[in-house]
Amino acid sequence: MSLAPKLQLFQGYGVELEYMIVDSQTLQVKPITDKVIYDQVGAYVSVVEFAEMAWSNELVLHVIELKTNGPAENLTNLPALFQEQVNNINKILQRYNARLLPSGMHPFMNPNTDTRLWPHEYNAVYEAYNRIFNCQGHGWSNLQSTHLNLPFANDEEFGRLHAAIRLILPLIPALSASSPVYDGNITGFVDSRLEVYRQNQIKIPSIAGKVIPEAVFSAADYEAQILKRIYRDIAPHDPEGILQEEFLNSRGAIARFERNAIEIRIIDNQECPDADLAILYLIVEVLKLLVAEKWVSLQEQKSWSEEELAPIFLDIVKHGLEANITNTAYLRLFNLNNISACSAGQLWQHLFTAVQHTNPVPPVFADVINIILIKGNLSERLLRALGPQPTLEKIKQVYHELANCLAQGSMFKFE
Repeated sequence: MSLAPKLQLFQGYGVELEYMIVDSQTLQVKPITDKVIYDQVGAYVSVVEFAEMAWSNELVLHVIELKTNGPAENLTNLPALFQEQVNNINKILQRYNARLLPSGMHPFMNPNTDTRLWPHEYNAVYEAYNRIFNCQGHGWSNLQSTHLNLPFANDEEFGRLHAAIRLILPLIPALSASSPVYDGNITGFVDSRLEVYRQNQIKIPSIAGKVIPEAVFSAADYEAQILKRIYRDIAPHDPEGILQEEFLNSRGAIARFERNAIEIRIIDNQECPDADLAILYLIVEVLKLLVAEKWVSLQEQKSWSEEELAPIFLDIVKHGLEANITNTAYLRLFNLNNISACSAGQLWQHLFTAVQHTNPVPPVFADVINIILIKGNLSERLLRALGPQPTLEKIKQVYHELANCLAQGSMFKFE
């Protein structure tokens, strides 16, 4: 059997969207992902494959993942394919008085009482995580993200792609933050998911590092400086070696050398597939400009340390589009050369304009980006809808609207 040729930069896209299953009336989480999968295929399996799409389980039993079944050639066809699967799952869930709920975090679940781990295939991995880290916490059982997998064909392409991704990672939450509430309270972070995610494995700090990956640009260096270190650090807690695989790495973008891809993991799940894919599209187009060295050389891109990038990331996790970026050297990476500071929103507007001049964004995606840049990311729109001190009933009302957005494939527009 001959192996398929390796995809080169931007020749394919792997996309994964995670959704919560909740009660249709109360919005309490419902741990029935296995029932949904069983109803579809008659077995408790980890993956259900269709022609172009697939479903799979996650760590916890109230989350289901929808994903491309292998790399897609482009992103523009994917919103309709994802929406079709959302509709199919929601039809199954009707018999359980349940529905899918989008966004990065459930606003009021209690992880101490509501967490149930996937008990079937691959359970050993989840039990190992639970034994070491105790997965009954928001940082484990209440995180829904959108993942983007981008291919590379060789070491040179890996280095170029990793350099570009590291530079854009701090900016991504400004567009994608959708988790302003958990435990029934407004947290003060537009991206609460990333705030808890970055601390969920603090027992072994090397696993997530600073979330922004280290400045390594070859497979050999990545193995030596990142993977071997985290495998060594977890080994005393994982004597059977169950977790000593590439998936253990929890940085915001991780190298998956077994499938020649880098996976971007810091994107909060959005209110509908149109929104997820629009954000991914803009990220990809900016990455193309960086990889092409349109603004700065590859050497300059590689020179940035995680220590320099992490403070920008953390500020945006808290403040989103309103975050004030004062690192002028960082702004120059994106051809903003004569200003002393700008907001993350202004920088994204600049990048959106640059992309539009180079390769016009499809209208369906451009409309989404305009809503985000003008009305705010989903987190900011949710906060306006909720008000400053929302009651549980108000939270439920707003998140019912969010579930409706997913069911209808529409944006959450709060004026």
